[in-house]
Amino acid sequence: MAIELDNKQGLIAGNGQLPVMLAKNAKENGFEVVAISLSSDNRNELKKYCSKVFDLAPGELLKVKKVLETEKITQLTFIGKVSKSLVIKRPRFDALAIEFLKQAQRLNDDAIMLFLVNELNKIGITVLDQTIFIKNLMVSRGVLGKIQPTEAQLTDVEYGYKIAKEMGELDIGQSVVIKDRMIMAIEAIEGTDKCIKRGCKLGKKDSIIVKVAKPKQDKRFDIPAFGLNTLKTMKKYKSNLIAVEANETILVDKAKTIEYADKNNIVVMAV
Repeated sequence: MAIELDNKQGLIAGNGQLPVMLAKNAKENGFEVVAISLSSDNRNELKKYCSKVFDLAPGELLKVKKVLETEKITQLTFIGKVSKSLVIKRPRFDALAIEFLKQAQRLNDDAIMLFLVNELNKIGITVLDQTIFIKNLMVSRGVLGKIQPTEAQLTDVEYGYKIAKEMGELDIGQSVVIKDRMIMAIEAIEGTDKCIKRGCKLGKKDSIIVKVAKPKQDKRFDIPAFGLNTLKTMKKYKSNLIAVEANETILVDKAKTIEYADKNNIVVMAV
């Protein structure tokens, strides 16, 4: 059953272009967007498409609640990477955040996000599927560019996919770097690009990247995404293939990403 969307939408915005693209698409479809910006890297761009943008740290949960209540937000979307390193850089923990930290047995991403979802539900706010406003960015199965994978690469993709799914089950990360059926790196707190750097330094030339959704992916948060910046990191460290999970992964700026892949002999595929 499709959810009826409010005209006024809330946005909790992390790093990158996804929050900007969501706000842009929502505005173009007649929605007003109020954003709570947790990162400075896209804040000015958000202001082009949002009626209001509030600058808050990830640990300022009481202020987040106050903004949402004042703006009469009843639906919102979380999107954009909010890494634990960002929390470490801006350690403004208010009373609600501190209470959560005391209660939490684990600080993995799912536990944190489910806590926030439950707190928002208590004040009548529904957290939406991240893809509602950006379904056009989800990738379909197949090779997305002109460069085709070799049989050896496909073998590595199959193995890497299995390992990445197991890592996702443990909520450690979504990506692995693999070469010759050996795992070079598993994504942890550092994020995909730094995982690529670490793994490719070990695997040297021609390591491949596999990125998947968690086995029980909650579409309200942490849907896997990649784009041009990921491919630029791959080129720098001589990786020549990325495989993502079809229909479960967001591709940011598809045209430029595929053009770059073809130009630099990088395979981009969804499996």
